[in-house]
Amino acid sequence: MQAIVMTGVGGPEVLVAREVDEPSPQPGELLVRVEAVPVLYPETMLRSGMFPTPAPTPTVFGTQAVGVVTAVADDVDPEWKGQRVLVARNDFGSYAEWMCAPAESAVRVPDTLSPDAAAAVAMSGSVALTLLETAALSGGETVLIEAAATGIGGYLTQLARRAGAAHIIATAGGAAKIERARELGAHTVVDHRDPDWPRRLGERLGDTTVDVVFDSIGGESAAAVLDLMTPLRGRMLGYGWLSGAPAEVTTMDLIMRGLTFTGCSGPQWLARVAATRAAAFELAAAGDLTVLIDSVLALTDAAEAHRRVDERSTVGTIVLRPESV
Repeated sequence: MQAIVMTGVGGPEVLVAREVDEPSPQPGELLVRVEAVPVLYPETMLRSGMFPTPAPTPTVFGTQAVGVVTAVADDVDPEWKGQRVLVARNDFGSYAEWMCAPAESAVRVPDTLSPDAAAAVAMSGSVALTLLETAALSGGETVLIEAAATGIGGYLTQLARRAGAAHIIATAGGAAKIERARELGAHTVVDHRDPDWPRRLGERLGDTTVDVVFDSIGGESAAAVLDLMTPLRGRMLGYGWLSGAPAEVTTMDLIMRGLTFTGCSGPQWLARVAATRAAAFELAAAGDLTVLIDSVLALTDAAEAHRRVDERSTVGTIVLRPESV
């Protein structure tokens, strides 16, 4: 079968199209004929070596895929056969025409949701829903959503609007993404490519303070944003570090302002996200969540897809499609 093999740690060029053997379901697994594969930002960090790789190289790359179940192991319910599902695994294998994955990871895709849309919304949409639940918005609050034009930030912007946020502040990189953030529901947008953007945002806000910050940039800007937050009830949720470093926030920073910081990562967090995938699918299928697809490329263009994500030029999820689909 056709697959994308990660030949080592490095740039996008380490992702190479090769012919490999078709997998067979092991106990507890499903075999899926892959229709759509999302290119996820955390995957680019695994590929580059920023995070430890879960499997030795060379190996078939990728963590999630949408497709139709064609076979199951003897200990798996045969009713899964013929179902279109999203599946995931932690040790790679999704950038391929066929994928085996634990049955417990499978989530049925609604009939009205296309494979491409399901692949695009599965991770980012479910993370956004989990972040919103964790933030416990009460309605009428001011929120700051970083990188709001695409991916998790794009879904958070839509969901915050649905939750009744009074003022949605967003950051985005460049004119096109600033306009996109506004289209998704942001009221105020600043360009986070300006390293001084927190100060400039403070000037625009005046006496207004921010109740909830969804921080995906991390680094030095996270500490600078603390001075814009509402004392005693302001809360920051850190779930990414597009700057290359986690939020540089100390306990003393929080204590002196009466703020809270919630780290949104780790096995327990990811389990909550996985449990939210079906809800993300239902919202997207009902038209209550606009699915953010940047483009659909051939599976063999995986390296090009990773280059675009590395360049931060995407305005949604890139979806890879095997040639056999």
